[in-house]
Amino acid sequence: MQSVRTAVVGASGYSGQELLHYLARHPVFKLALVAAKSTAGQKLAQIVHGLPKDLAAMEIIDAAADYSLAQKAELFFLAVPHGMAAPYVVALREAGKMVVDLSADFRTTAPAVYKEFYDHDHPAPALLREAVYGIPEIHRDRLKSAKLIAAPGCFPTSIIVPLVPFLRYIQPSRIIVNSLSGASGAGRKVELRLLFGEITDNMYAYSVPKHRHLGEIEQELSLAAGEKVTITFTPHVVPMHRGMVSTIVADFERPLSSFPMTDSDVHQVLLEAYGSEPFVEVLPPGELPQARHVAHSNRIQVAARIDPRTNRLLLFSSLDNLGKGNASQAVQAANLACGLEEKLGLE
Repeated sequence: MQSVRTAVVGASGYSGQELLHYLARHPVFKLALVAAKSTAGQKLAQIVHGLPKDLAAMEIIDAAADYSLAQKAELFFLAVPHGMAAPYVVALREAGKMVVDLSADFRTTAPAVYKEFYDHDHPAPALLREAVYGIPEIHRDRLKSAKLIAAPGCFPTSIIVPLVPFLRYIQPSRIIVNSLSGASGAGRKVELRLLFGEITDNMYAYSVPKHRHLGEIEQELSLAAGEKVTITFTPHVVPMHRGMVSTIVADFERPLSSFPMTDSDVHQVLLEAYGSEPFVEVLPPGELPQARHVAHSNRIQVAARIDPRTNRLLLFSSLDNLGKGNASQAVQAANLACGLEEKLGLE
């Protein structure tokens, strides 16, 4: 297979470093450039450990978002903070380059939704319609022709994947989600609430009641349902570095007595949706997802239960917030966009 010159912009954060580990073993995506503002001038070995020697010796540059950057690669992964990706995307797309954006800059299709959740106008609204939301299990066909991929957030992936197969059975405005995330989900930054002494032996909710990922979550669920879907979402930080577990509670549209469903039935719904998916593990009845079981992987575990006493559906998921929740899923989507085997470099 012919190699694809690949660049990573934003290599010093957790997502960027995780991405480099996946790209280091990818047989087609070959790193041609690595950029980061805070670590420019250093060798990759100084910020990312365990890379092959040829990659470890690469120098990190401070790349401007201009046409000269576009000449250095064909495929660009942007792992920069939210709000900083748009200028790079504009320059790279004008040059005809393929872009996978790991930030939230292009995950919402409507400028008004972006402004609602990020408190400022979108810097490149004309490109929003071009971006393809990068959950392969939901948008595989569109990703095969994508030139701009909006890699989803970890919370949205953990919620959208288990919920989509059940949208026809539940009330679209009576969905409650609680998610637990490792501290790396907040990014690699100095912040009091993320310090070791604050997180150890502790856990807490945050961004209540309007987490910024709600916009993309409700957008994707509404598209899948064909009607407006709203959820109540409470994220929590727990004392671990990486990993995520989500619990979803939804009211059935009708009383279970009018269309009896069992745990076996809802398990079958998941199997029909994801039984052939290489990175979705549908757990057998009696088992529930665990963060440890999917650590350092591109897999997501899902399970479903019925609560006949309350007439509710219970859904569960676990994923690695830096893997299937971000970097490895970005590689999975890029494989599809480049016409490659979807699992390449991920198993």
